[in-house]
Amino acid sequence: MLTLSDFDFDLPEKLIALRPAVPRSASRMLVSDPAEIHDSKVADLGSWLREGDLLVFNNTKVIPSRLAGTRTRDTTHGSGVSKIEATMIQRISADTWRALAKPLKRLMVGDVVVFGDIYAEVMEKSDGQVELKFSATGEALDESFRRLGQMPLPPYIASKRAADAQDMVDYQTVFAKETGAVAAPTASLHFDEALLQGLADMGVNSTEVTLHVGAGTFLPVKTDVISEHKMHSEWGAVSEQAAADIAKTLAQGGRVIPVGTTALRIIETAAAGPGEIAAWSGDTDIFITPGYEFKVTSALMTNFHLPKSTLLMLVAALVGIDRAREIYGHAITEKYRFFSYGDSSLLIP
Repeated sequence: MLTLSDFDFDLPEKLIALRPAVPRSASRMLVSDPAEIHDSKVADLGSWLREGDLLVFNNTKVIPSRLAGTRTRDTTHGSGVSKIEATMIQRISADTWRALAKPLKRLMVGDVVVFGDIYAEVMEKSDGQVELKFSATGEALDESFRRLGQMPLPPYIASKRAADAQDMVDYQTVFAKETGAVAAPTASLHFDEALLQGLADMGVNSTEVTLHVGAGTFLPVKTDVISEHKMHSEWGAVSEQAAADIAKTLAQGGRVIPVGTTALRIIETAAAGPGEIAAWSGDTDIFITPGYEFKVTSALMTNFHLPKSTLLMLVAALVGIDRAREIYGHAITEKYRFFSYGDSSLLIP
C-alpha cells in the first residue's frame, strides 16, 4: 500500500527557480534511460530523440487571471472599503468564474468587487472559494483579464516575489492557442521556435492536444493512503488529427513523448487500450500512480515536481519508485533548478 511518505524528499529552498533560463532552451535537462542517468541540456534534446518520434504538446493558453480590486460596503458606521485579490480557478459560464479570494472573510454573497473598469458580484461562497459573476462576458471578459490581470504564478514562486510584466511572456508557451488555463504546462516553456524547427528538420514530429490546467494542480495530497486521494478535474481534448498522429507513430515503431504531465494525462485519458487512441473531449480526473499501465506513452519530458505531489507519483508510475528516487537525488546533488521555471528531464522507461 502506497503512502504519502513514499513520495517525500528534502529539497533545498535555493533550488526553487524564481525566473526561467534565457533563452528558453538553455535550461539543463536530466535524461534517464534504462541504463543510466545523464546530464544534458534542452538545446540538445534532438540528440536523445530519433526520426519518427512524436512530441505531444499541450496548446492551452494561460489567462492572466489574478485580479486586484476593491469591495465597498455600506455599514452603520459608514462606507467600508476593502482591498481584494481574486485568482480565477475555473470558468463556470461566459461571465462567471470560481475564484480564490484574499481576504476571503471580507466577502459576503451579494458583495460587488470592482476590478478596474469591470466589476463582479459574489454569487456564492463555499469551500474556501467564491463564485464571481462579472459585468463583462465571453471574449470581452477575457480581454479585460489580459488588460487588468497578472499571471497566476504558482504559490511557491508567488510567495517569494510578485508577478510582473516579464511573466506575461515567460509563463506562456510559444505555441499557446486555446485560452482556458490558470497554470502553464511548464515542461513546454523550454521550447522556442529555433528548437522546434531544429527537431522538425531532423524528422521528429509533433502534434497538439489541449488540457486546461487548473489550480488543482497545486493542491496538496491530504490523504496518507494514496488511493484515497480525490483528483481534481480539468477539461481537455484530443483532436482526430492528434489521435491519428499518435496511433500512426506507434504503428510505425516510433515513440510517443508527451511534453509535460498534462499532455500525458489527456492522451492516456483518450486511450482505449494499448496502442489505441481516438478523438476525445471532456473533463478528466485521471490519477496516475505506480502500477498504472501506460497505453500510448513511450517516454515523458517534464520538470521537477513538488514532494508528495500527484505529479511526482505520475513520474514514479512511469519509471518506478526506486528510479524516481534516484533521479531526484541526482537532480538535487547536481543542483538542478526545480518547479515551474526550473530545469527539465527526459524520462525514458
